[in-house]
Amino acid sequence: MTWTPPSAQERQAILRKTHSVAMVGASPNPARASNFVATYLLSTDYDLYFVNPNASEILGHPVYPSLDALPVAPDLVDVFRRPEDLPDVLDATIAAGASTFWLQFGLYDEALAERAEAAGLAVVMDRCLKVEHARFHGGLHLAGFDTGVISSRRR
Repeated sequence: MTWTPPSAQERQAILRKTHSVAMVGASPNPARASNFVATYLLSTDYDLYFVNPNASEILGHPVYPSLDALPVAPDLVDVFRRPEDLPDVLDATIAAGASTFWLQFGLYDEALAERAEAAGLAVVMDRCLKVEHARFHGGLHLAGFDTGVISSRRR
């Protein structure tokens, strides 16, 4: 392994300087992880933009067909795409002028991370933006669970 992931402090700094987030691969399907993350992120101070060429609206917000169609250059691009799509998403992220390339759970490619960093991007891989935001903003218990009581025990 040659690529070094950002530390917790570095991830927190990334989130603090982020004002706008583009979610590439956002889905209008409430059963999809991207929809769950989008629901959470809409409750934050981030300006959120959805990117999906096959949708027109997600959670009452407009959807853009590509990163280059956004009305702003996003600070962070949060990616919910298949591994084989990542090189093209990275190219679009660089072209869009973003500063952070964030790959969700299950997405990890060191060569891609090195290419992104060489282009000047901060890179976070195999981490959920919702989980990391909640971790640094008091939404997660130290054990990693929401502090609301959720139990599988029968009463």
